Amino acid sequence: MNARPEDGARRSEGPDGPVLIIGTERSGSNLLRLVLNSHSRIAVPHPPHFMRYLAPVADAYGDLTVEDNRRRLVRDAGLLLERHISPWPHRIDRDLAVARAAPSLFGVVAEFYEQYRQAEGKARWGCKSTFMVDHVADVLAQYPAARFIWLVRDPRDVAASARRAVFGHCHPYLTAVLWTRQQRTASAALARYGPEVVHRLRYEDLVQEPVAAITRMCGWLGESPEPAMFAHDRTPQAQALASLSESWRNAARPVTAASVGTWRGRLGPPEVAQVQAVAGPMMAKLGYTAATGLPAAAVPPALLRLREGTLRAGVEYRSLRRDRNTLRRWWRDATVHYIRARARRL
Repeated sequence: MNARPEDGARRSEGPDGPVLIIGTERSGSNLLRLVLNSHSRIAVPHPPHFMRYLAPVADAYGDLTVEDNRRRLVRDAGLLLERHISPWPHRIDRDLAVARAAPSLFGVVAEFYEQYRQAEGKARWGCKSTFMVDHVADVLAQYPAARFIWLVRDPRDVAASARRAVFGHCHPYLTAVLWTRQQRTASAALARYGPEVVHRLRYEDLVQEPVAAITRMCGWLGESPEPAMFAHDRTPQAQALASLSESWRNAARPVTAASVGTWRGRLGPPEVAQVQAVAGPMMAKLGYTAATGLPAAAVPPALLRLREGTLRAGVEYRSLRRDRNTLRRWWRDATVHYIRARARRL
């Protein structure tokens, strides 16, 4: 890879700042990633969730202005990328990353993405890891021109989707707790940095009025909408992603509003009540109307743990039978535990 230093992760100004999707998983982030990646100027790979997995042990690497410390971090980030459940098609030059990355965890992450962008021949990179909602300040410290798309979806639909997915919590109550926290964090980022930096996009608008929603988003990004963005499902990236996991099967399908309101048939009244008991105030703030006439929503902790374990066991069994990357996902999870344990021993 013949990358020039001036193209690297230290660049922070100008109109080509990165684009990051924030919010909660199962909110349509795969769809939005593929739409953005279909643009001729934006490269958005499937995320290895570097910050999610490495931030808890970031301090263990010590002073990252020290090359040896930075090299150990690059090594572990590279290992995480090697075990990624949706592999990147381009090799990352680790020596270049050590030499060029800013001395922080996000600096290393950004350098990996910059190398991907260069390999794709595009002007700006994007990150689909919705967990970056907790790292907005880290990103802006290095990239003042970064832009964040806060993708919002009805938490009841998020919970209905999550209970069948291999990613995140399965129990609707636990999903609602996570959704509420992440929406509060995103809302605070919008309040702090303003709509020029954080753009709120409702999943329902994206799938019900895709042309209008994508056109508005492009205008906000300073990009021109392109026809390929409205045919993301025909791209090789979409086809490959859909083939890996049942949780991603919709990636290779045209935009559809069929999943809006599916909670009505997938969640029982007690589960809806549990979600609304946690997420109700934020739902109202974001324009989602709560259902009424529901039973009590209390969830005994012991029953919650039992139900979460039962749901998870069913999801994992179905994944083992149907998904192509189940073993790779388990290997990735083991790698995360290994990296964290090794970092803590430093």
